[in-house]
Amino acid sequence: MAHYFPARLHVLLARDAPVSVVIRRGPSKRVATFLWDRRTDEFQLGQWFRGRIYERRCDLSPDGKYLLYFAMNGLWNEESEGAFSAISRAPYLKAIAMFPKGDGWYGGGLWTSNTTYWLNEAGEPPVLHKVLHDTTEVTRDREFEPPERFNRQCLGVYYPRLLRDGWSLIERIRVSDDGEDWERKDVFEKQCPQGWVLRKVAHSALKHPEGTGHFWDEHALVHPQSRCSQVCLGWEWAEVDGDRLVWAEGGCMKSADITSDGLDQPKVLQDFNDITPKRTKAPY
Repeated sequence: MAHYFPARLHVLLARDAPVSVVIRRGPSKRVATFLWDRRTDEFQLGQWFRGRIYERRCDLSPDGKYLLYFAMNGLWNEESEGAFSAISRAPYLKAIAMFPKGDGWYGGGLWTSNTTYWLNEAGEPPVLHKVLHDTTEVTRDREFEPPERFNRQCLGVYYPRLLRDGWSLIERIRVSDDGEDWERKDVFEKQCPQGWVLRKVAHSALKHPEGTGHFWDEHALVHPQSRCSQVCLGWEWAEVDGDRLVWAEGGCMKSADITSDGLDQPKVLQDFNDITPKRTKAPY
């Protein structure tokens, strides 16, 4: 009997604007993007994509206008070369700039300003992108380099993004290096209102829980002074948004105010589970 898994959600928060892009995955080869207005908690469909968008290699410009993403559609003999990095106008996926890769190493990148971006390339010899088409709306930042290269897959973009956005890397734990059983976990923390701390345990493992990928996160809310803690089971993504916490759980986006006693009554902002794919054109 097939198992039912809720929609998988990952969110990119604009640093200087109250908007976000939600990346919704499910089934495994179908992905949709949504614009989230965090002032009104309204969600607007962007576009669907047939393939895989690697959410940990994506980034949203500080003003929320542009999306940089890494995707694999498996069309190896077409102009995208099966895997590519692209820039679009959020929340849509139609590329205004596309950079074919042809493999799954590196790719994606980070925004260094509202109109400049870094593409994730490295290695000896370097693993480079090609240029299928470009744009003058934004330009590539060839001077920027992340303070640390974590790996040549998702963490090479994801961890620098977390550190840039106010998370602190507390501990790196190597669980196992034993062949097919390799596993590690890295602990990040972010300060919350009322003295609480949001803890993120980022897992990397070849063998992973059913319904997740090689990289997945767990979360807890802890209060160092009172030694209170709340394990947030099922939270696959979480962030601090002003005086509230926002998170993804069971295919839903949720929020709750942070009080001195912990989280107030959670609210479901949007249920992303029962959504039927449909063709949507970008307005550009």
